[in-house]
Amino acid sequence: MFTPLAALMALAALLSLLAWIFEPLHNDLLIVAAACGSVAGALALFYLYRETRGWEVADRDLHRAQDRISNVVDSAMDPIITVDEAQRIVVFNPAAEQAFGYAKVDVIGQPLEMLIPERFRAGHHDHIVRFGTTGVTSRRMGEQAVLVALRSGGSEFPIEASISQHVDGDRRFYTVILRDVSERLRGAALLERSEARLRGILDSAMDAIITVDESQHVVLYNNAAEAMFGWSREEAIGALLSVFIPERFRTVHAGHVQAFSDTGATSRRMGGALRVVTGMRRNGEEFPIDASISQIETAGARFYTVILRDVTARFQAIEDLRRSKQDLQELGAAAHMTREQEKSRIARELHDELGQMLTMLQMDVAWCTDKAPASDAAYAAKLERMSALLKSAIAATRRIASDLRPLMLDDLGLVPSIEWLVENFSQRTGIACNLTASDASIGLSHAQATAVFRIVQESLTNIAKHAQATHADISIEMDDGQLVVRVEDDGVGFIPGSSRKPNSLGLFGLRERAQLLGGEASIVSTPGQGTMVEARLPLGHPAVTP
Repeated sequence: MFTPLAALMALAALLSLLAWIFEPLHNDLLIVAAACGSVAGALALFYLYRETRGWEVADRDLHRAQDRISNVVDSAMDPIITVDEAQRIVVFNPAAEQAFGYAKVDVIGQPLEMLIPERFRAGHHDHIVRFGTTGVTSRRMGEQAVLVALRSGGSEFPIEASISQHVDGDRRFYTVILRDVSERLRGAALLERSEARLRGILDSAMDAIITVDESQHVVLYNNAAEAMFGWSREEAIGALLSVFIPERFRTVHAGHVQAFSDTGATSRRMGGALRVVTGMRRNGEEFPIDASISQIETAGARFYTVILRDVTARFQAIEDLRRSKQDLQELGAAAHMTREQEKSRIARELHDELGQMLTMLQMDVAWCTDKAPASDAAYAAKLERMSALLKSAIAATRRIASDLRPLMLDDLGLVPSIEWLVENFSQRTGIACNLTASDASIGLSHAQATAVFRIVQESLTNIAKHAQATHADISIEMDDGQLVVRVEDDGVGFIPGSSRKPNSLGLFGLRERAQLLGGEASIVSTPGQGTMVEARLPLGHPAVTP
């Protein structure tokens, strides 16, 4: 039978067993076992047993938590080092082994200063002591962003570090998490050198370079821009780009930049077909600039860079060249007019003086012929020969006078003179010609009428000499405020620009006559397909007088 005494004896035996299992509680359990003679002792033993079981569970949970923490520390990519109050190492994870080149067994229990260059050891020791007195849980180490650590081989390397502290019982521990920033500093140094080189290039550039952000505020402004616009870099950085643009162009310019952004193109020339835009100096002076724009997007932000060149000198040179060309044109036109006037004078003298004298001489020869004795055949033959020579001389004089300056051009006008010229050409060469004139009473200045007559005359001369043509078409018509003169033939043609083209000086003269009057002349020819000469003269071009 199971009696209370037996139960107490069994309980005493159980306590003895527990005393062996839980050796730290051995004495207490023996005392309790001695008191098991009472029910109260039995109850006390029960509660003690339950408390012991709770300690077991808590101890197991603690070991599990410590294992998890150990796994986290060991798997961390950054070195983690924990030291005690004497600054001796108690935790040294695998990342720390790799960073410093020491095995864990070689550093546990060793002073932390073995990982610090000698010149920093005293300062570092005092830093940790001061940190322990602050009561702060954690903070970044070092007044500067970067500290210096020491590898096992004696080489130093830069690190970033944070430090934390905690108290376990009556002991204080410090944990440092650090990171090797050698690569980052190396990259930063390369970036700094690259930026320095870029700054050197930008500041030595002869063209102004300005970069703006999406709101068109200046973020980069080189030395050439300072010299060009008169604003210092300090004044320009952060200012709107519009301060460099005349007010009347600002809205258009902002729209131009936005349209360029929408295209997605990386770069293009500014100003469209005109190629030149207008800038404004600090003193309000406007000046022409040649500009190109590019865009780049970085870190989610878009930037626009314009490269500008002051073309004031170029524009001045162009204007000087234009004036010089105009002066030369006026001088050439004056020379042509002088030559034409001289030709006209000579032609009129040949016609009025020499022609009249030859005519009078011809009349005298005719009188002598009438009075000559019929029996004197030799005398009659001499007079007949003189009469024939006089007729030839008169015809030659008229031809020379017409070539120098057809008097009918002054007397009758351009179209009748061209009609006479074309008819005379057909009679002399046998080449059929067709003349078309849109208006027989075209009102032209003296210089223009002379130029048109000479262009047609020179073209017909080239046809007679080189074209081997059978037909020619001549047209004079109005087209969009211009007088268009066109001479076409069905001759052998030639290759324009070749060294064997016919009468190059004559063709050059055609172009020169047209250019002197503000027009242009072109020659189109294909071997075997004839030639076309076309001259376009602006109507109303002022006549140039010598």
